[in-house]
Amino acid sequence: MKFDNGFKMREKASLIQERPIFPFAAFVDQEELKQALILLAINPKIGGLLIMGEKGTGKSALVRALADLLPPIKVVKGCPFNDEPEDIVNMCDICKERLSNGEKLEYEFRKMQVVTLPLSASIDAVVGTLDIEKVLKEGLKAFQPGLLARANRQILYIDEVNLLPDHIVDAILDAAALGWNYVEREGVSISHPSRFILIGTMNPEEGELRPQLLDRFAISVKVRGVSDEELRAEIIRRNMEFIEDPIGFREKWKEEQEKTRDRIKRGIEILNKVQISDEYIFLIAELCKTLRVDGHRPDIVIAITAKTIAASEGRTDVTQEDIIRAARLALRHRTRNLGSLGPPTISEIDKAFEQSVKKIRKFFRE
Repeated sequence: MKFDNGFKMREKASLIQERPIFPFAAFVDQEELKQALILLAINPKIGGLLIMGEKGTGKSALVRALADLLPPIKVVKGCPFNDEPEDIVNMCDICKERLSNGEKLEYEFRKMQVVTLPLSASIDAVVGTLDIEKVLKEGLKAFQPGLLARANRQILYIDEVNLLPDHIVDAILDAAALGWNYVEREGVSISHPSRFILIGTMNPEEGELRPQLLDRFAISVKVRGVSDEELRAEIIRRNMEFIEDPIGFREKWKEEQEKTRDRIKRGIEILNKVQISDEYIFLIAELCKTLRVDGHRPDIVIAITAKTIAASEGRTDVTQEDIIRAARLALRHRTRNLGSLGPPTISEIDKAFEQSVKKIRKFFRE
């Protein structure tokens, strides 16, 4: 994700043409959710974010605000998959063929979008449809793209993910993990790039998500309505001010918005330079073993998230604090001990972390 120098001019023009979005920096409270969204903007490879909480807490509004905060993406003109012109590895077959034929790929800039998955969506609407006879003759050109094509290099937002059929959730999570969407019908297979920032929400009171699917979301955040009366009053004031003068309100928060943009930009720039020591890798492994976490995916997620936290704060070395913060995001929604134990609480994670630190310290000092 690259920041374009003309972004500020385009943003000003877009305010005239489009309905202004409530600024990301102006949201009151929900700091953990804002932090998680910033981490995904810096490093979508973390995986999906699951937001658990009641209705009316600003979940979808914050996601839209994140998209508004991010710069436009550079895409191949006319490509239905939003291919990046310089990224040949993650390019669709049509664009690759055009390049191999010596054609120069024209490009344009597209605004970051939130592609919302409706609860009524069919599997074909999500993954795309194949006309077998045409595909055999024309290849990918005969493929009818679905939501996973539109979502490539964008934000895919699934509200009430726990109410979706499991086979649709599986298809989305597979694409998120692989970065590619594979569609197979009657022995014919078509694939296209599908790398997106995946964000799902659920209200646990309306039904659970089965553990196998919960585990596929990399990190999670629990949100609740703000209970402090002063903060609730501030929410009222800011929303009224935005409703009465949205452009003026955005101008008021322009400086804070720029700070957040710069933080994301800097994080992206230094992410690959961030180092995590062997001692901290062992610490993560010991923590997950102590908590009896199933599989190895949580360990990897904690390491990747800890590196991203460091990058988000302009550092190139992971600290212990980064690891515990990452662990809280990565473990609170995961069942343990082959499903016989529920997700650990924050206090259980913190206690296991303290024990693991002592054990690893002793091991590395001996």
